[in-house]
Amino acid sequence: MQCALKFACSAAPPSSASIAPLLFSNTHNKKKKLRNGCSIRAELSDDNDPLLQAAINSASLRFHETHRQGKQKKIPPNSLYPLFIDPYAGCFVSTHTQMDMETKAKQYCIATKFIDDKLLSTVNHMDGLKQVVLLSDGMDTRPYRLNWPSSTIMFDISPLRVFQKAAEKLDGVGAKIPQRCLFLHVPLETPNIQETLVTKGFNGTRPSVWAIQGLPLMTLVSFEEILLTVSGMAMKGCLFFGELPAWLAETGIGNKSSTKKWINNIFMSYGFKVDMISYDEVAKRLSKVVKPGDYEKILFVAEQLRCSDDQMETWRKELQRVDEDGDEEGFEDL
Repeated sequence: MQCALKFACSAAPPSSASIAPLLFSNTHNKKKKLRNGCSIRAELSDDNDPLLQAAINSASLRFHETHRQGKQKKIPPNSLYPLFIDPYAGCFVSTHTQMDMETKAKQYCIATKFIDDKLLSTVNHMDGLKQVVLLSDGMDTRPYRLNWPSSTIMFDISPLRVFQKAAEKLDGVGAKIPQRCLFLHVPLETPNIQETLVTKGFNGTRPSVWAIQGLPLMTLVSFEEILLTVSGMAMKGCLFFGELPAWLAETGIGNKSSTKKWINNIFMSYGFKVDMISYDEVAKRLSKVVKPGDYEKILFVAEQLRCSDDQMETWRKELQRVDEDGDEEGFEDL
């Protein structure tokens, strides 16, 4: 199966106003280039790159969660302890950044903790080589901050520019991948994600686990391309989980039954059995309190029900070999 993933540059459909600064430089340069029969695309800077800013915002949430301190006596102590420690998020965040840690931020951190725990529990049950594919915003620190078992190979699929900037920052603070583990990046802009993963060593006849959080999506089609890729590369029984923007569901998150029906239908069409996960239920298990509020994300866990392309190819060759051996034996009998 050959599949090229195409993604736009924001976590939700951007307005024309947000796109405009990215298309051209100033009006004078635009008119000058148009007179010459062409236009020029403005160079992205750290300030006008929506992918970079979105990744920094998420890193800010992880930074503030890490430095949460239990000083308010009227609040249950467990609600004040950080859900996780991200010692590297601070290298992405400016010291004057102010974030609202209510509702949406808390649910993001609850989802982060859920994904962290699910990744480690799944990987620790794998024998031999452990393949992890992270579909991220480019500033995912999981490869550095989680306690990965030896023989874990991690593939990060994310925007190249964001990943490169993050890698520089992480190198500057001495971040290291756990010993006997391997970390490889696959640029989101790559024409053929599946082929690139294979080139870098991904093996579709071995177990893998896939997690998505922060990957920039713009259309339902782009998400379906992800499902097509994961379905083609993940072995039967492998897990795919994480967070998705709720606007992917045409009915919206307001109608839980309709959203559940939508997510069941789209995942099943690509060979997955899926469960929607309640943020409130995860929060309760973590002894956290989340105030009611709109959080436009879907938390899910899906299991691959089909065989990967590599599994099917292996079995096809084996059946062909058996058939050929049978024909030779039959010819000798004659």
